[in-house]
Amino acid sequence: MTATVITAPLTSQSRLLELLDQWVALGWLRPLDRALAGFFVDLDPSAEASVLLAAALASHQLGHGHVCLDLAATLAEPDFALSLPPEGEESLSDMLLPSRMLAGLALADWVQALALSPLVASAHGASDRPLVLHAERLYLRRYWNYEQSVARALAVRIRDDRPVPDSLPEWLNRLFPEPLVLDGERQTDWQKLACALAASSGFTLITGGPGTGKTTTVVRLLALLQGTADKPLRIRLAAPTGKAAARLTESIGAQVASLPVDPAVRERIPTEVSTLHRLLGSLPNSRHFRHHAGNPLALDVLVVDEASMIDLEMMACLLSALPPHARLLLLGDKDQLASVEAGALLGDLCRDADQGHYQPERVAWLERVSGERLEHPALQAGEAGCYPLAQRILMLRYSRRFAGGSGIGRLAEAVNRQQAGLARRQFGRDDVATLRLKGEQDAALNRLLQGGRGQAVGYGHYLERLNTGRPAADTAHDDPAWTNWAGQVLTAFDEFRLLCTVRKGPWGVAGLNQRIAALLQRRGLLEAEEGWYEGRPVLVTRNDYGLGLMNGDIGIALRLPEEDGRRVLRVVFARNDGGGGLRFVLPSRLSEVETVFAMTVHKSQGSEFAHTALILPEALNPVLTKELLYTAITRARHWFTLLEPRAGVFEQAIGRRVERRSGLLAGLQEEH
Repeated sequence: MTATVITAPLTSQSRLLELLDQWVALGWLRPLDRALAGFFVDLDPSAEASVLLAAALASHQLGHGHVCLDLAATLAEPDFALSLPPEGEESLSDMLLPSRMLAGLALADWVQALALSPLVASAHGASDRPLVLHAERLYLRRYWNYEQSVARALAVRIRDDRPVPDSLPEWLNRLFPEPLVLDGERQTDWQKLACALAASSGFTLITGGPGTGKTTTVVRLLALLQGTADKPLRIRLAAPTGKAAARLTESIGAQVASLPVDPAVRERIPTEVSTLHRLLGSLPNSRHFRHHAGNPLALDVLVVDEASMIDLEMMACLLSALPPHARLLLLGDKDQLASVEAGALLGDLCRDADQGHYQPERVAWLERVSGERLEHPALQAGEAGCYPLAQRILMLRYSRRFAGGSGIGRLAEAVNRQQAGLARRQFGRDDVATLRLKGEQDAALNRLLQGGRGQAVGYGHYLERLNTGRPAADTAHDDPAWTNWAGQVLTAFDEFRLLCTVRKGPWGVAGLNQRIAALLQRRGLLEAEEGWYEGRPVLVTRNDYGLGLMNGDIGIALRLPEEDGRRVLRVVFARNDGGGGLRFVLPSRLSEVETVFAMTVHKSQGSEFAHTALILPEALNPVLTKELLYTAITRARHWFTLLEPRAGVFEQAIGRRVERRSGLLAGLQEEH
């Protein structure tokens, strides 16, 4: 399209709305964001253009995961703060960039215009206005309410000290009978300390990277709580997604069985994990849940895994439904990407987790009951009475999965510390490789996708299982062999995944899914490359409560026998309740799905694959950060491959961090 240059958009409503229309046409702004500005014109025909722009941008920021519009940050670096243009696109005219649109606007003038607008309320002002201005942050009313609700609820729980049994040291020694020794040296057992910390509080947050033992810690903690309780505790386990719930269910079962406690205690520790939506009771076609403040959950202890994936709205709903007496335990990796929806709750809460900031009396008590020493080079002392949130957080610091010479572990650590040179030097190890996409790009992709025996697996692995593991043609339609085969194909597909950082362009999800299907079809591994065909993997893109499918669920189309002998294509999904069962759905009933040979890094959260490959775009864009790289790398269990169309983008991405705008920590400080 040919862009019309618009000058001085902040002096005229009509010119501003024309600019927003152009942003929508370019794909920079959602129609929803533009519609909101138009709606506010109807509410206040005399609204200043700068107020309408701020409203549209606040809505836009929600779509990028920010709870609010940070006015100061937006004026300081408009293009970066607003992630515009998206995915590294070049503007058709520099005059359309936010940096040009906002040039000359002073922060004080913008704040004043908003403060005087009848559309905007102050933090403690009228509750019927659609926008809220607090300090230099502008919120849509609903998200302001969510943030305040979460801050108030967490502030109460942070102050919730619990009495501990006299037998706590004895229980800790029973659950952790051996000192932690790594590389021949005695180390601080952070898992043991985490159990001690959680035993004394109604709210605990345990963070740590892959393999640091979050699940092991919580299983032993539940044994401690259940074993020292006056009566059996009602414990529930939950995770944000079905995939994360299934993984936790598998992990917890074996660990509970091996606990060195009385069998009666083990029997009272649940091993089934549900999704948060299922726990709260999703109401079809609604944002609301069956459980809320007026109908709280019937439980005494709630454990939520993969807390980095919980958005602000979900956390507000969860805290509202939690009875005051219940303990809340959050587990997650603070260094992963935040939730797709608005909010970066775990990252906000764990901002100082590395340093600890434990108060002297807290350190003395933890060391006395655990027999451990709180020693680590990163730890900093907290002054008495300060850092109340820090006293409820513990960071696990030693990874068993990526121990010793793990290239994946060293690569993840270097990326997380933003040490680009060290990260680059990790490639070439047995479990970490790079693949430069130059010249024969399809040939390089083919090698990656096929994999090989004894090597890093590719999609050839699940297609081989699909073809060679199929039950005999005369197997009865109701024979369990069909279900077993379908489950094996699903499991094999999850051994490998190609992750993308963007959706558009030659190295984005949409283009790569078409390209990969065509490559596999030309090699005779798929019967078709378009439409519905056997072996097609699909990703659910919207919750479907009628079918029991949630956004992010993955299924594979398979030909299965009917009672009359016909073979019908059905899509098999793992049930998202963590129970290990399967669900079979006719393709005609699936309207909101997309092919998923390639998926975004965001969509991969909560999953692990034996071999993970990450493909970078040719140029740096707003989504490329060290958190995105770290999340992609730590999805890999045994092999990680980086695909690079051009050198240098990897290092540039390491140098950038995610910055989610919110006022949660400020709200917590105000509550204290």
